[in-house]
Amino acid sequence: MKFERTTFVPAGLPEVFAFFGAQENLGVLTPPEVRFRVVRGPGRQLREGDRIEYRMRVFGLPFRWVSHISLWRDGEAFTDAQERGPLRSWLHTHSFRAVSGGVEMHDHVDYELPFGFLGRFFGGWLVRRKLEEIFDYRGEATRQRFGDRKT
Repeated sequence: MKFERTTFVPAGLPEVFAFFGAQENLGVLTPPEVRFRVVRGPGRQLREGDRIEYRMRVFGLPFRWVSHISLWRDGEAFTDAQERGPLRSWLHTHSFRAVSGGVEMHDHVDYELPFGFLGRFFGGWLVRRKLEEIFDYRGEATRQRFGDRKT
């Protein structure tokens, strides 16, 4: 399954990339009801090879999630891959490019639900809706942090 979202950020590329590559900002970008918190991480700007452990609640259920930064191209893109978590797989690539007046940030997520066909059939629409809510919140939090201009 795939999820994609593009967000315009009215700021410079170095500032935007640094903000999204800082583990302490992950909670700022996540809705409060998810109760997201970083349990373990590098405590500095992320880079390739880093692992981050989170705790969160989704649909009211507690989850432990461990991500691995599998790709890091400074100022361009980074990818986090789920090593442990509620999904069968999760690969999230964050891409950044300078455009007129700011940065275009593109999120591409490839994910697979547990339980194969049954997971997709019974939970696919629910997970998709939750992703849209989380990324809507993230877009709003980004606009509050960097300004309100929309494309």
